[in-house]
Amino acid sequence: MKNRILASLRDAIQAAGLKDGMTVSFHHHLRNGDFVLDMVMREIAALGIKDIRVSASSIFNAHKILVDLAKEEVVTAIDTNYMSGAVPEAISKGLLSKPVMFRSHGGRPRAIEEGSLKIDVAFIAAPTVDRFGNVSGAYGPSACGTLGYPQADAEFADKVVVVTDNIVDYGLEKIAISQANIDFIVKVDRIGDPKGIVSGTTQMTRDPVALRIAEYAAKTIEAAGLLNEGFNFQTGAGGASLATAAFVRERMKEKKLQGGYLLGGVTGYFVNMLEEGTFRDIYDVQCFDLPAIASLARNAHHHEITASQYANPNKKSCFVNGLDAVLLGATEIDENFNVNVHTNSNNVIIGGSGGHADAAFGANLTIIVAPLLRARLPIVVEKVGVVSTPGDTVDVLVTEYGVTPNPRRPELIQQCREEGLPVIPMEELRKMAITMAGEPLVKPAGTRVIADVEYRDGRIIDQITI
Repeated sequence: MKNRILASLRDAIQAAGLKDGMTVSFHHHLRNGDFVLDMVMREIAALGIKDIRVSASSIFNAHKILVDLAKEEVVTAIDTNYMSGAVPEAISKGLLSKPVMFRSHGGRPRAIEEGSLKIDVAFIAAPTVDRFGNVSGAYGPSACGTLGYPQADAEFADKVVVVTDNIVDYGLEKIAISQANIDFIVKVDRIGDPKGIVSGTTQMTRDPVALRIAEYAAKTIEAAGLLNEGFNFQTGAGGASLATAAFVRERMKEKKLQGGYLLGGVTGYFVNMLEEGTFRDIYDVQCFDLPAIASLARNAHHHEITASQYANPNKKSCFVNGLDAVLLGATEIDENFNVNVHTNSNNVIIGGSGGHADAAFGANLTIIVAPLLRARLPIVVEKVGVVSTPGDTVDVLVTEYGVTPNPRRPELIQQCREEGLPVIPMEELRKMAITMAGEPLVKPAGTRVIADVEYRDGRIIDQITI
């Protein structure tokens, strides 16, 4: 048992048998405050190991070392659900010779469990570990809350290395990952800065345009007949999504309703709704701010779930399938309701599906909330640059000008009209956007594939080219 605790990352990498051409994995619960990927990859490079595939559940600017390591061919492939910052900017210019594989939050554990994503060594940033190897994210100086993403890595990787800055005696509560799946433990000075978990996207908006969108979105949920006892709900962490949650909250109070569960990336606003009794439970795959982290440690109705429980399409049941409504964003949406959340108008990678395609598939009502123009460019286009979420899983677009239901939901069109909402067909909405901003320039498709976009069930539904 004692020899599981090793003196250094170098010792752990060597003990795990990492060699050229292998796959290493990381999780992103510390988001832009993560130190572990950087530390591990520097040590891999120092050992002279090359041709590594990095499978990280998401990549942020804190992980920009991957750019330099790709130039040195230490890293030759990336598999992820989302990326932002310097890494996708460099990839969009042709950094890697192999295409990035983009998955969804549910598609990644599906791939790991079925064996199509084989992980040789998983490195898990662990806020607290006991001496037997049990892991928790709820406690410690680098507490990040839930650890929903590395669960499949811990179970299916050939070797599992836990990297922590807090080792305690046996008896750890809120265990996320069992000692039975841990090979080695390494203690470092700090695994990250929890302040980096929080971003500006978790703040409630005061923008009047976003508030109008939020009000229309909330009324659409009620018009669809979904605002009932036991209502299950997921929102993004953006300002308009949180504002919609505020409108929904007030309407539920007026109707004296208690919702069932809140799902997804959890913020302090969700915690407030739980603690006041507006919803009975939170099922949490990722904490998005510090109040959410604190709630997980103290509240029995704040439940930690794995990414597989959240959205794995191969499971007999997953939580996205119980959603009544979900609010999601978009960088583009086209006339067939296909949504792009991977690239901007210049074909630069700026994100990824995350849970977007998963929740859109599972929810009874999928609402895209977005302003009609963003940075003076229409959000509604003839054809999106990249299909992240297929249009047949999107029910309605809500902009500041009204609601645009998918024609495949004729009953929703009627319900919205009966609610008194301004209903605007997609072709009319697109004409409005063009009148205001002109027809956007479409960058011609390139011939070199820099990323494959995998749908949650394993199908490649699009490619990003330069």
